[in-house]
Amino acid sequence: MAGGANRAVTTDPLYVAYHDHEWGVPEWDSRALWEKLVLDGFQAGLAWITILRKREAFRAAFAGFDPAVVATWGEPEVQRLLADPGIVRHRGKIEATIGNAKAYLRIEERGSFSEFLWQHVGGHPVQNRFTGGDIPTETPEARAMSKALKAEGFKFCGPTIVYAFMQATGMVNDHVVTCHVHDRVAALG
Repeated sequence: MAGGANRAVTTDPLYVAYHDHEWGVPEWDSRALWEKLVLDGFQAGLAWITILRKREAFRAAFAGFDPAVVATWGEPEVQRLLADPGIVRHRGKIEATIGNAKAYLRIEERGSFSEFLWQHVGGHPVQNRFTGGDIPTETPEARAMSKALKAEGFKFCGPTIVYAFMQATGMVNDHVVTCHVHDRVAALG
């Protein structure tokens, strides 16, 4: 939904519900943030609706996105996932998810994954007031978060993916000001 989350671009009920009730809503739960970061990594090169349609299959395939479980996986689980038609079958992204689970657990041992991420926006959502075509695909904050994640061992977390993640998780409110959701999401921050 990067680019302003104008739900008029689709009438797909799944996409509209995601836009109206999830996208841009601030998320502070560490495990939920990890799930969304993983899904944004899988989305790279694909339409977001593809991931939305496969999200429940992803949750089943990745043990409810439990990082403690996923971090223990190896080649047998990679092979199982590569054979699962319900998800995006990309070896690099699957292996990255396993490695990202390990990195997540290392961060959690020191503190909170949520705090690790939210520090890049000062701990509260950035309230943008975009009108349309002025929405960036990355920002200095996204570049800094991407660099910090990579330093921790994360993969599939470049600045563009990270900015889409920041939009999705409400770290930035990029609903355009004319969007019927903008003010409601802003009030949540």
